[in-house]
Amino acid sequence: MISIDHAKTLAQLLLARGWKLALAESCTGGLVCATLTELSGSSEWFERGYITYSNQAKTECLGVPAELIASHGAVSEPVARAMAQGAQRNAGANVGVSITGIAGPTGGTAEKPVGTVCFGWTIANAAGENITACQTKVFSGDRSAIRQQATEYALAGLVQLLNN
Repeated sequence: MISIDHAKTLAQLLLARGWKLALAESCTGGLVCATLTELSGSSEWFERGYITYSNQAKTECLGVPAELIASHGAVSEPVARAMAQGAQRNAGANVGVSITGIAGPTGGTAEKPVGTVCFGWTIANAAGENITACQTKVFSGDRSAIRQQATEYALAGLVQLLNN
């Protein structure tokens, strides 16, 4: 079960700034969006979410260059960065978050085992410039556990960035 605590904290931080959030999810398949919309009033700070499971969707919906996916793979920090930036840009949001990974039980490789998840967070600063951070984590457990851990981590990471 996913804790709603990070979502509540995130809501407070975004509301205090008057900011909107956009999400781009792949391996979590909308779980982050579902978690955020469990909160009453989320429409005040949650602009929209993109579930871009396929590479084609990442390119068409978020503007991720196909060449970037081909050279780094869909599960990579460069693609996570482009996904977060695309969601933020397309939604006209202040903040963009992305998640792309391998939830399993198939799809893993020696270089990118099942549980590998890449995150992207982008935030527009006061000067209108985007500050973007990316990180890769490897989670353990079954498909459901990996998706839940990735959801928690994406929200916790954004809370941490907004508190800095």
